Amino acid sequence: MDIKSLKGVGEKTAALFQKLDITTTEELVRYYPRDYEQFAKPVSPDEAPLGEIAAVDGQIVGNVATRHVRGLSITTFQAVCEGIRVHMTYFNMPYLKNSLKRGIPYIFRGRLQKKGDHYAMEQARIYKPEEYRKLLDCLQPLYSTTKGLTNNAITKAMRQAVSLVDLSADPLPDSIRKEQGFCSLEEAVKQMHFPTGREVLVKARERLVFDEFFRFILVLRKMRDISEQTQNSHPMIQVAQTERLIEALPYRLTGAQQRVWGEIQDDLTSEYTMNRLIQGDVGSGKTILAFLSLIMCAANGYQGAMMAPTEVLARQHYETLSGMIKKYQLSIHPVLLTGSTPARERKEIYAQIESGEADMVLGTHALIQEKVAYHNLALVITDEQHRFGVRQRENLMHKGNVVHVLVMSATPIPRTLAMILYGDLHISVLDELPADRLPIKNCVVNTSYRQTAYKFIEKEVAAGRQVYVICPMVEEGEMEELEDVGSYTLKLRHALPESIQIASLHGRMKPAQKNRIMEEFAAHHIDVLVSTTVIEVGINVPNATVMMVENAERFGLAQLHQLRGRVGRGDKQSYCIFISKSERPETMKRLKILKESNDGFYIASQDLSLRGPGDLFGIRQSGDLKFVLGDIYQDAALLQRASDWADKILAEDKELSGKEYQVLRESLARDAIKEVDFRTI
Repeated sequence: MDIKSLKGVGEKTAALFQKLDITTTEELVRYYPRDYEQFAKPVSPDEAPLGEIAAVDGQIVGNVATRHVRGLSITTFQAVCEGIRVHMTYFNMPYLKNSLKRGIPYIFRGRLQKKGDHYAMEQARIYKPEEYRKLLDCLQPLYSTTKGLTNNAITKAMRQAVSLVDLSADPLPDSIRKEQGFCSLEEAVKQMHFPTGREVLVKARERLVFDEFFRFILVLRKMRDISEQTQNSHPMIQVAQTERLIEALPYRLTGAQQRVWGEIQDDLTSEYTMNRLIQGDVGSGKTILAFLSLIMCAANGYQGAMMAPTEVLARQHYETLSGMIKKYQLSIHPVLLTGSTPARERKEIYAQIESGEADMVLGTHALIQEKVAYHNLALVITDEQHRFGVRQRENLMHKGNVVHVLVMSATPIPRTLAMILYGDLHISVLDELPADRLPIKNCVVNTSYRQTAYKFIEKEVAAGRQVYVICPMVEEGEMEELEDVGSYTLKLRHALPESIQIASLHGRMKPAQKNRIMEEFAAHHIDVLVSTTVIEVGINVPNATVMMVENAERFGLAQLHQLRGRVGRGDKQSYCIFISKSERPETMKRLKILKESNDGFYIASQDLSLRGPGDLFGIRQSGDLKFVLGDIYQDAALLQRASDWADKILAEDKELSGKEYQVLRESLARDAIKEVDFRTI
């Protein structure tokens, strides 16, 4: 059913839902809360945990005052809570001056801070005691919103949708449900949105996370069966060009690079088709191995294609490879094909690819468009492959006749998980960094360090360097307690000198706009880039020396490490500043792992050991393999169970042809057409 069939959802609201990729009631019920609000009893400020959400009851004393600073209205007043004064501050809420009354009891709910010798709250929600009593101990869903669409509006629409959408056909076979003690799909979805208690919520989430992993692994296993032990249709021999290039490079390959290059050569010259993943930290030297593979392919008379997740990165790869070909006089003809390639030039490139004149093709998704016909494609390389999706990688593979596949990822995942998640690939690990790489200097601090950080950013920019600032949210209002790109960009423009060029970047921008900003940053027309995690991959700026991450407590360690990989790419000392709003000992202990180590695989293993099923939401995994609900670290045990069940079922019924699997088979086929479940994996 169309989302407009719901009461209260007209054209305007439907357009806002569309921004969240929701156009039908079925898509709406699959849009799960990103967290839940639990209203606890009010406590004394002395008993409330600092930096955490808490409720305090009190009365306003003195005047409610509003002042204006640079177009911003700031309303302040004092509240006495159990004999203790708390300084209250509100931004852009001048109406509070007229609506709040002295001497009347209120409950203030927000993040309590201690500034010097007094307590303070900013933007605390205000409730009448009788309103607050109704909410006590309830779990209220919190959804990721967009400007103009409130959490309340989504919740109202969700209540209708959950009662309308038919979820009685359960794709998970009865045998698994019974043995694992899972609730039905219908019950799981209802409890995810409107839980009747924490225990049932944990059970509902467990069921839905298992579903996600199970379905993903089934698709992966089918791909492995197709690719495993496939005869090599493009046999190659080792060539002198690659050895000469290795000798001529201005640096020596590390031991790990030499080992992995040997594995790639063995694959390309063996009787079976290559399906290999190279896992390695940023800076471990994956790209040169990709170039060597493309050169070996071209020297054997075949075509090779390399697909990058962004136009900026594709262009950087093309320019680096072209420079190398010219410098070392290699007889190879590369072309660059992206979404913004002009129509006339694109037509010429199509002809060069089809005739075989172009023996190396670099680009983005444009490489798998229907109009691109390859002459004799033998090798496909995908950089940061999770950005394309399993099915998109499949599309590129099918551009040739059973081609060799090389996948590269900078996200370090513990081997036990990698063997499940990359089940269709053999895994090579680059676990060594070049000797001349300067280690990044890290610090983990609270929000009181911000002004010092701003001064440091100013100093680095004055020295000709560039800076990344990461915020978890795109715009104000999505999650009130978190920093967002829009507001933070304005905040920095006030805090830093006007001479510093500041720009913002996030995933909701149009591709052309994102590319333009990344290119301007790469060309140093921008000094400070405020961004979401969209910059995890897709940009290489050796001049960037500072990475500052706001709300670091909200990210997984592996993702923070991935973000840190954006700096330290040049010969200058680089720094990473992790700012945490939470000062809980366990939060600071977790973040200090990043301070102590720059080893991605060690950090990933620590991330795995520190997560547990008790933390339902909040900390997400790295950009690799983003599931809707599942987290590969927190839900590692569920991932293993899903993998075991997928293997068991496929061993008994490879085609899932049995009656018990009918709903599962049909839903997998439906998703294959829509490419919904797996497009971000």
